[in-house]
Amino acid sequence: MRAVPLILLLAACAEERAPEPAPSAPIVGAVPPKAVLPSPTPSASPRSVAALTAEGWGPLRVGMTRAQVEAALGPDAEPNAVGGPEPDRCDQFRPARAPEGLIVMIEDGRLTRVSLVEGAALRTDRGLGLGATAAQVRAAYGRSLDEKPHAYAHPPGLYLTHWATRGTGDAPDADHLAATDARGIRYETGATGRVEAIHAGGPSIQYVEGCS
Repeated sequence: MRAVPLILLLAACAEERAPEPAPSAPIVGAVPPKAVLPSPTPSASPRSVAALTAEGWGPLRVGMTRAQVEAALGPDAEPNAVGGPEPDRCDQFRPARAPEGLIVMIEDGRLTRVSLVEGAALRTDRGLGLGATAAQVRAAYGRSLDEKPHAYAHPPGLYLTHWATRGTGDAPDADHLAATDARGIRYETGATGRVEAIHAGGPSIQYVEGCS
């Protein structure tokens, strides 16, 4: 039997292979499959961007006990500072884990006010923060805003107060601080006409000097 030449065997093998299909031309207008991307990592925690409202801020809610406030944001960041003339009755402090410029008021063991003071970058639920003008506050609240002259700042210093709820007792004013469960936000503007402090919570937002 004659040996089949090697070149013929190779040719036969090449014929038996199925030809590979030529690459198809791209379809005009076709949408390529979406790449699966990893979920983005939040740049800030929800607590850091929470807005100040008449009910509180982030984990803080008016009516919480001091123990609950400290469990949420830590104890007094400056325990040696004096927070009020009678700390057992009324105390103010910044919880250790609270944002800069946020202080709380505790009256008779309960949270009654959350304030934004110098250094605070937080804003209210109307988008207003320290440095806002009185005109911006008026534009945000309209006719629901109560205006009173500031007790210490020269004009145009003002107290601009919005009551989210009037409560079930007497209308909130300086003579009925403890008679209502009202909730509101007060903006204090200084002599420049810009907001220098913001207080949110119950009737204690009307205090003009610390705990009184």
